Amino acid sequence: MTNTTASLHHRLRAFQRSDKLPAIKGIRRGIERESLRITPAGQLAQTPHPRVLGSALSHAHITTDFSESLMEFITPVSDSVETLLAQLNDIHRYTVRHLDGEQLWPLSMPCLLKEHEHIPLAQYGSSNVGRMKTLYRQGLHHRYGSSMQVISGVHFNFSMPDSFWVEWHELEGNGRYLQDFVSDAYLGLIRNFYRFGWLIPYLFGASPALCGSFLQGREHKLPFERLGKGTLYLPYATSLRMSDLGYTNNAQAGLNISLNSLDEYVSSLRRAIGTHAPEFARIGVKVDGEYRQLNDNVLQIENELYAPIRPKRTAESGEKPSEALDTRGVEYIEVRSVDVNPFSPVGIEPGQIRFLDTFLLWCLLTPSAPLEEDEIALNRRNFNKVVMEGRKPGLMLEVFGGESMPLAELGEQYFAELAEVAALLDACCGRGCYRKAHELQLAAMRNPEETLSARVLSELKQCNTDILPFGLALSRRYNEHFAKARPRYWDDNYFDEEGARSQARQRKLEESDAVSFDDFLAAYFGQSENGAA
Repeated sequence: MTNTTASLHHRLRAFQRSDKLPAIKGIRRGIERESLRITPAGQLAQTPHPRVLGSALSHAHITTDFSESLMEFITPVSDSVETLLAQLNDIHRYTVRHLDGEQLWPLSMPCLLKEHEHIPLAQYGSSNVGRMKTLYRQGLHHRYGSSMQVISGVHFNFSMPDSFWVEWHELEGNGRYLQDFVSDAYLGLIRNFYRFGWLIPYLFGASPALCGSFLQGREHKLPFERLGKGTLYLPYATSLRMSDLGYTNNAQAGLNISLNSLDEYVSSLRRAIGTHAPEFARIGVKVDGEYRQLNDNVLQIENELYAPIRPKRTAESGEKPSEALDTRGVEYIEVRSVDVNPFSPVGIEPGQIRFLDTFLLWCLLTPSAPLEEDEIALNRRNFNKVVMEGRKPGLMLEVFGGESMPLAELGEQYFAELAEVAALLDACCGRGCYRKAHELQLAAMRNPEETLSARVLSELKQCNTDILPFGLALSRRYNEHFAKARPRYWDDNYFDEEGARSQARQRKLEESDAVSFDDFLAAYFGQSENGAA
């Protein structure tokens, strides 16, 4: 038994005591699910964000991401899986009923795309804050192209309850301030996620294929096979969304964002935001009186950092994410590597949430050494292998400090430890749910044909169909589902009132601006230059 395993078991035993078990109850979760609005023919909707859904700038639950057509649904934080999914269902139900003939695309990779200029940027009104949000997206368009920005995912926010931190701090705090202990532990979780996180696209990747229109004008050397008239796929891929074709950015590979301490993370993030990038300078910032991007630095703002997982702290009004982290420490983590599950009307299933609970608690309790350059590069190679060919028989992954091992063998080792964490969660609050979720994913670990990506490819091949009719059929099925669905947590009156409130909040922002947009940006980034990015 390794020291790491022994220490994990020591921590598990400490929390298995009857007087410690209640401390684990109350895991807090939130979900942000993205989905494109499409026409009945499967093309990207060109209409503005529906006014009936309120202000995309200030609505609590219904907003947009990069494009007017890319919707984002946000749940509140909840300590109940059932409540979380009830809220997510009601957000979908209300939205779908107000799309005026349009539909929601149920896959991570986009629907039928025309030229890039047909991807309308999200608009947030005339306030300085709203204009800055749109300009940031304009910068993304110029830097990376728009097609990458309309890929959809599910972001999973996770935090342990205060009671857990109090108990663990008493066991291992060693005199450190509680919040410092919490921040260090969350960063340890993140480092372990980079080590073991290839499991997430292996199990929950659902984008092994894409519409050929996505690659128009883009160079690649991948050995795609073809289905139907225009669908391209890789036979063993799990998540093209998380590959170099999708929601990653090779230009950021050299940023060296450190995860070994909160101070190092914030400092390296601020350095990236403040570092001039010649390739982005060629775009220009303000050309002929029109802005093209917020600035010509490596990152315009913190949100431009592409990462499968991030440390987070809820920011106060006017506060930057790095300021919030620096001032008050890590509050929760955001997992960004989960594909939209096309077999769920809301993009994620209860068993997935419970497995994520198990996996993230395992990453948290497993001792986590600092990450150095060699191991970072190894983790990146493993992750890329899994997203491109994760279901390939006999696929080998690298083990830091040792020889390569078959993915299946590594998975068995990890799942043996995950089983103990699942048992701990069931003992305090699961009623067998965590064991069932674990067994379901263990079956997929042992049989790649049971993964989401394999199920998607199987359906496409069985029908010999393109991704477009496959997605449209699911979209229509979910439209019918939500048309019949009854409210589970919020009724229509709640959303009607929140829509009106959000529009009032936007008007108030627009009326309260006291400086020009130029001065607003100068003040915002002037703070960054003084170390408060």
